[in-house]
Amino acid sequence: MTTVSAPVPPLEQHRALHTQIPGPRSVALGERRAAAVASGVSSTLPVYVARASGAVIEDVDGNVLIDLGSGIAVTSVGASAPEVTAAVAAQAADFTHTCFMISPYEEYVAVCEALARITPGTHDKRSVLVNSGAEAVENAVKIARRATGRPAVLVLDHAYHGRTNLTMAMTARAMPYKTGFGPFAGEVYRVPASYPLRDPAGMTGKQAALRAIGVAERQVGADQVAALVVEPILGEGGFVVPAPGFLSTLAGWAADRGIVLVADEVQTGFARTGAMFAMDHEDVVPDLVAMAKGIAGGLPLGAVTGRAELLDAVHAGGLGGTFGGNPLACAAALATLEIYERDDLAAAARAIEAAVVPRLTALRDEVPAVAEVRGRGAMLAVELVRPGTLEPDKAGAQKVAAACAAQGVLVLTCGTWGNVLRLLPPLVIGHDLLDEALTVLEDELRAL
Repeated sequence: MTTVSAPVPPLEQHRALHTQIPGPRSVALGERRAAAVASGVSSTLPVYVARASGAVIEDVDGNVLIDLGSGIAVTSVGASAPEVTAAVAAQAADFTHTCFMISPYEEYVAVCEALARITPGTHDKRSVLVNSGAEAVENAVKIARRATGRPAVLVLDHAYHGRTNLTMAMTARAMPYKTGFGPFAGEVYRVPASYPLRDPAGMTGKQAALRAIGVAERQVGADQVAALVVEPILGEGGFVVPAPGFLSTLAGWAADRGIVLVADEVQTGFARTGAMFAMDHEDVVPDLVAMAKGIAGGLPLGAVTGRAELLDAVHAGGLGGTFGGNPLACAAALATLEIYERDDLAAAARAIEAAVVPRLTALRDEVPAVAEVRGRGAMLAVELVRPGTLEPDKAGAQKVAAACAAQGVLVLTCGTWGNVLRLLPPLVIGHDLLDEALTVLEDELRAL
């Protein structure tokens, strides 16, 4: 006879520290890890998770930490959202896998229908479901090359697109993502991004775009370019918001030259920036959108959605994969997408921005190391520099993140130089919890 466990109540949404961070059980697990897990797999937080709910994480020692990372923008609807876990459980009771390429199922179709409806543009769309953001980006490049018959791919400086061989070539930062892993895929060319803090004073978005276009025209040739792949807000590169007009100018050039514009919305997508997709802020409609992270409430799923004529240019069997669009992940995605729309989490992201940005911006006069506070919605960042310069302060960012973790607040870092603190709280985080986390962060920034 099968014993059914009683449902575990969700965690109370508050911070509680019962041991030092890490506690003894986490330390013991760290010792087991060292003997079993590859050393190339690193972790930001030195604790091991027992449960997670909403915007908090409980570790194996009973400490409850405020999560300002969301598993890198994945659990945007909150960790272990009840609707998501219920949908997964129900689907698991029906079937866990058949492979859509062998024996298809409705859940895959329904996710593709939803993505056609919510992604930018009203044109006829098609989708393919995959397993991760890197796989989505790689499939977007495949589609663009097949549809155009051209080889070259343009990417931006400071970009991050993944860890596969092709997406490592597309990623700008060498360490830790690329060093020692080459040679990489060819026909990938990098052009300058818009980085307002570090661009020449007064440079407009249009001027920054023309700078990038000039490099592409001279060094590659527009008639050789299949795809221009852009993050609407640079992610691992430092949460850099381009100057107004940058993306629209690039989009106009790509359209004129028959280049497929691919929006890498893996981190920016699904209400994270205060709009369903970050491209919406610029009124730019990409030809293809690569998505993952926040799409399925914590389950692994990625997607490419775009113009029907592009995706349908690929021959039968040219897209897909054994686990792509797994039924459990699709069930989770359908529940997650409903939450975004039903609860207007884009508005919740804008409210987070309104609460966070003024407080952290006020620190610039108080903390000389704070060069800029930037971002959109609940995708926010603080860039740290050596006071009086623009020299990146990686050590300062690491110090602040570690100090916050010791106080029970998880803050991530990013940036080409590793000097940026990034905030990616769940969009459902309560005001009081966010206020408490910000107070800890402010205190640690002042301690610099």
